[in-house]
Formats: sequence, C-alpha cells, structure tokens
Amino acid sequence: MCHFILIFLMALRGENRYLELREAADYDPFLLFGANLKRELAGEPVYRRALRCLDMLSLPGQFTFTADRPQLHCAAFLIAEPEEFITIHYDLVSIDCQGGDFLKVFDGWILKGEKFPSSQDHPLATAERYIDFCDSGLSRRSIRSSQNVAMIFFRVHEPGNGFTFTIKTDPNIFPCNAISQTPSGRFTLVVPHLRRNCSFSIIYPVVIKISDLTLGHLNGLQLKKPSAGCGGIGDFVELLGGPGLDPSKMMPLADLCYSFHGPAQMKIGCDNTVVRMVSSGKHMNRVTFEYRQLEPYELENPSGNSIQEICLSSV
Repeated sequence: MCHFILIFLMALRGENRYLELREAADYDPFLLFGANLKRELAGEPVYRRALRCLDMLSLPGQFTFTADRPQLHCAAFLIAEPEEFITIHYDLVSIDCQGGDFLKVFDGWILKGEKFPSSQDHPLATAERYIDFCDSGLSRRSIRSSQNVAMIFFRVHEPGNGFTFTIKTDPNIFPCNAISQTPSGRFTLVVPHLRRNCSFSIIYPVVIKISDLTLGHLNGLQLKKPSAGCGGIGDFVELLGGPGLDPSKMMPLADLCYSFHGPAQMKIGCDNTVVRMVSSGKHMNRVTFEYRQLEPYELENPSGNSIQEICLSSV
C-alpha cells in the first residue's frame, strides 16, 4: 500500500535542484523535496506553480489548480520537515459546491483507508480531521496541520474553475507525529510530560540504530514475542513494520521498555518502519535514532539483528 507514496519519494530523491531549475521549461510534479532548496529560496519571491490533479508538495509557495476538463478524483500530498507544521491559506476559490464540487483538507495522510497519524495517535477524531470548504467557506481561510503532513482532496467539474492556495511552514518545538521526507537521517523524538503517543514513519525498508533512550526508569531492550511486551509499564518505545500507512495496523517488531544508551541496531525489511513512543505523561521521554534505506543486497541476504520474514511479501 505504501508503494504509491514510495513512487513519489523515489522520484524526488537526488534530483530536486536539477528538476527545480528545469521547471520553467517543462516542470515535473514530483520534484519537491530538499531542505537545501528551501534555504536557497528563503527571502526570494514566493515560489509559484500549477497544481496537478495528483501531486505532492514539499516547498512553501503558492499553487493554483485550474480544471481543463472535469476532474473528479484529485489529491495533493503535502509534507514539510519533521520539525514543522503546515499552514494552508486559501487565496481564491472558484468551485461549485451545489454542483458536486468539493475542496477538503485532511489533517495527516490517508490512503486506501489507512491513516497517518493513526486514530490512536491523533488528538482529533477522524471526522474532525476533515475540513470541508463547502461547509466552512472562507471563515476557515487558513488551516494548520497537527504534524508535518496534510492532504487536500478536491473535485472540480467545470473547466476553468479551480482554486489557489499558499503553503507556509512554522516550527514545531516538540514534533510528535512525522513522516520522513528522506530514506536516511537522524531524529530525536521528545515527549515532555504529556500523555500522548507519537510515531515517526519511514516509508522505506531500513536499518535503524537507536543511540539513546530515556524513559524515566531503568534499562533494557527485548524482541517482541506473542505474549511479551512492556507489561504494565506506561512509557515505552516500540518498533513497527508493515506494508501500509497506519501504525495501528502494523506488526510489532520490538519493545524498548527501559532506558539505555546504545547503540541498538535492527534491519527491518518492510515498506514502512515506524518508531512509536507511548507516554503516560509522568516523565520526560526521549529517543534518538538514525536510519538509512537498506540496499538491495541487504534485503536479499539478511544478517545480524534482522526482522524481514513478516515483510517479505511487501519487499
């Protein structure tokens, strides 16, 4: 199920700057990842381009969709850096709500019924995560996401109709749920005395190395068994893997029940790997980890501390 999103991600890998320079002549809709490019654009005029019926955006800027024919099943995936919120501001909307058009923002990503963040990890009920322009109009002109990803769903029947919106990003001091833009990186997830669950998603088969875990109590790491787990401990980290987007539907691979100073390393050959922290609110919890995409030969010849068997069908 994550293969669809993976196509977007792989199309962008290593080609961002080249494609961006080329866009004036022949733009590619799948070009929009890269922190370096964001920094280069800082202070320059607002970045603008047309929005396609199926698109992915990772740069702040202004985007315009104009229907050239009835477009009935359209969606735009929005993603920022893990430490950022996304704000969507409607500049102009010309759609026919009475005629069946719609324009909706979803707080997170949703694909084939699977959501990120999952319903267990998001502060709002699923129905409340949708904001429908046809219900709220311009009274909700600006919409901010709860994490670094959001989606826009839209349907426009009449050629010439459409909408324009601007994307801005704001810093998130304590990012809780996030999807990585890149197949490798380093991240520290901190939950400061709050009762909530936080997931960091990497939509690649990866090797993940946990260098530090602080849970406010003692030490240890154990592989998950059917009857095992962290028992009554209210603060823990779990590693999840699977083919889909929703962490609540993934296979638990390992429980990290106590504080330790690593490294602890594991290869996970799933389409999607999630580091999920569950917090009771009694402690300041923190986990630091590095990750990189597995090479094809590593998937074919697993070795060391590796969990791949349950994911072979999705690799």
